[in-house]
Parts: sequence; structure tokens; C-alpha cells
Amino acid sequence: MSSKIHPTAIIEPGAQLGSDVEIGAYAFVGTGTTLGDGTRLHHHASVEGNTVLGKACEVYPYACIGGKTQDLKYKGGNPGLRIGDRNVFREYVTVHAATKDGENTIIGNGNNLLALSHVAHDCVLGDGIVMSNNAGLAGHVTVENHVVIGANAGVHQFCRLGAFVMLSAYAKLVQDVPPFFIADGAPATVRTFNKVGLERNGFTPEQIERVKTIFRMLYRGGLNRTQALEQLAAHEQAASAEFQRVLEFAKKSERGMAAGGR
Repeated sequence: MSSKIHPTAIIEPGAQLGSDVEIGAYAFVGTGTTLGDGTRLHHHASVEGNTVLGKACEVYPYACIGGKTQDLKYKGGNPGLRIGDRNVFREYVTVHAATKDGENTIIGNGNNLLALSHVAHDCVLGDGIVMSNNAGLAGHVTVENHVVIGANAGVHQFCRLGAFVMLSAYAKLVQDVPPFFIADGAPATVRTFNKVGLERNGFTPEQIERVKTIFRMLYRGGLNRTQALEQLAAHEQAASAEFQRVLEFAKKSERGMAAGGR
């Protein structure tokens, strides 16, 4: 199918457009940008810089995708932004390119970033993530698959959110949240396991019971973090996917894992 481009839209020389794209009134597509097949830019949306936007994405009015990093360590060059397929960027969302030449901010597939949310330089986002209104990720944050981030939540640079995590509205996260858990507060602490989120994502009762066991051992057993992880590794279900995901996450934690709270 042919593309639909409004006559007031600005498409700079060097931009590459896939088939069946739709670009609304006063939208902007910069030099070096690639738009995948079936992607739609609403009126006044902007995609710029060394940005590749995948197939069937949708960018709403006044969203700015691919802007220059705000990192003061930027030394020039052409850092990039790589975005997968079927992502939605609602009004006033901002997503920035990486800081260093040859590196990219990365966003996977099927994510939904709601109005005024922000993804900073060098973040790595997986698939199926929901960022609610005005949520913000500082630089170098990693968000694994199927994470929900509540409205007005803020995540400190270099933090990691494990798969199937929920970060509550207005939370201030300064350490890593292991997979499967819910974190809340300022600073955010792990309050419980994400039972509803796991059920929605097709986890079986047996899998959810294993997650519940992990939560109790990590956050309700009265052990320090090292002792709790040793017990997890020695548990009779340690070979299960749920135990292994948490253990592998803990090994890679550089900021330390968030404390437990009530």
C-alpha cells in the first residue's frame, strides 16, 4: 500500500520510509531516520537523529523520539536509538539517543509508553512494557519484559527492573527490583510478589507458588541477602525457571537489590 503523508509534514532528505506509513500534519522526520512499514506519526510528532523505528509503531502528537542525549558527557558523533515493532508513544513522550558514538538506546517490541513518560540515554527496554503517565527512566536503566511502571514513578540511573515487575505510582527506585515482585515507596522497597501480573501473563498456579516461595525466602525469612541467595541456590526447586531467573538477576546486580518493606 502507498504511504499517506500530509502536505504540511516535513520529511528531510535522507529519511527512509517503509511502505504504508502515515505521517500527519506538521509532523517531522529527520535526516538519518528510518520508519518501518505501517508506522504512523500523528500530527506534530517528531522522529529525528540516528533512529530506527520498527514496523507498526504509533507516535502521538508532540512526542519527540530520537532526540540528543541530555548527558553532559556527550562528546559528539552519531549515537543512536533502535526501536522494535508495535510500540506506542503517547502525547509528549520523549526518548533520547545514547551518549557515546556507536552506541544505542534500545526499545523492544509491543511497548506502551503513556503521556509525558521519558526514556533517557542508553536505556535498554524489553518487550510488553507499560510506562504510565509521567514516569521517568534515568540513563542506563534496564527494564526487562512485561514490566509495569506506575504514573509519576522515577528510576535512578543504572537501576534494573526484572521481568514481570510492577513499580507503583510515585515510587522512587534507587536499587534493582528482582523479577516477579512489586515495589513501592520512596525509596522503593519490595512489598510482595506480582500475583495479578503473573496470572495475566499465563503463569500456572505451580509457577506462582514457586515465586511466592522465592519472595518469602528473600524478604520474609529474616536472612541477610547473601544468606537468602545461598538458600535459594540450595533449594529443592532451584533448577526451576523462576528460581534461576531470580538467581541470575542477583548475580548481575551492581546497585544491589531493593530492600523488603511492609
